[in-house]
Amino acid sequence: MRRYLLTRFSRIMWVVMAALAGTSACARGPDSRPANAPAAPTHSAHAQKPLVVVHKSPSCGCCGKWVEHLEQAGFPVEVRNDSDLSALKSRLGIPPEMVSCHTAEVDGYVIEGHVPVTDLERLLAERPPARGLVLPGMPLGSPGMEVPNGRKDAFSVELLDKQGNTRTFQQHPSQ
Repeated sequence: MRRYLLTRFSRIMWVVMAALAGTSACARGPDSRPANAPAAPTHSAHAQKPLVVVHKSPSCGCCGKWVEHLEQAGFPVEVRNDSDLSALKSRLGIPPEMVSCHTAEVDGYVIEGHVPVTDLERLLAERPPARGLVLPGMPLGSPGMEVPNGRKDAFSVELLDKQGNTRTFQQHPSQ
């Protein structure tokens, strides 16, 4: 029953997030990178940054834009397309109310959603005892969710502890 409810909740969240996204990056269509294309160009910055494994739906355009955000910051990225991410999110301990459209794993941490690379870099520098960072939903203006008019909604990136509790890690104001 729990698995059924989690799967049902995930599907409902996808529909709600897609409706809210409207003219956002998610509406742009599938990731244009071929499945066998390299994730990022090789350069010396990659030797210093850990690999980010991004699990996403094959047709999610905003997830592809978030991958580009990571690559532009010098992170090597491996994309794993998966049409059902609910089991992965459950296995990694992402609370159902904290889900977004993609999940990443990096250096022992989980990153859920459109977390800005500056927050990821801070997490990796500080190395708190936690599961990782979560940004529920798909806030407009977050990395990968940019809109043509430049609008940015306020959002809060949360630190997910090993017990599944969250607390504010970084506030991002609206613009």
